[in-house]
Amino acid sequence: MRATPRSTLVYVATGIPHFAARSFRPSLAWLGLLFAIAALGMFHLTHRALGRNWSVSLDVRENHELVTEGIYRRVRHPMYSAFWLWAVAQALLLPNWVAGFAGLAGFGVLYFGRVAREERMMLETFGDSYRVYMEQTGRIFRSIR
Repeated sequence: MRATPRSTLVYVATGIPHFAARSFRPSLAWLGLLFAIAALGMFHLTHRALGRNWSVSLDVRENHELVTEGIYRRVRHPMYSAFWLWAVAQALLLPNWVAGFAGLAGFGVLYFGRVAREERMMLETFGDSYRVYMEQTGRIFRSIR
């Protein structure tokens, strides 16, 4: 996913790739700003709920707890939700087909390569408690019941 921020920075600094430019639409930019604010809010709620359980790497620490409170009451992977929101915001904010959608592509590869492994690890660690939790929550958004 490291190529995504670089490609965004290249675009912001230079406008490259020029061939992929599209017209700027203020309405899309405002919508993108709303998605960015939602992403930052979700990111904050996630970190607040996780506390010391948060880790950049995919691992379970000693005395790790299954967090099911706060934003985790509704969504199993709100950090991923925040990144999806951010990727959509980038697509709406940057008037360039390549730079705009690079976040969706880059994060999509990370998400689909990691979420199944993460859920397997949580099932191995927390067993039936995690199975019940999975039944009560959506993976990246809560479904309407």
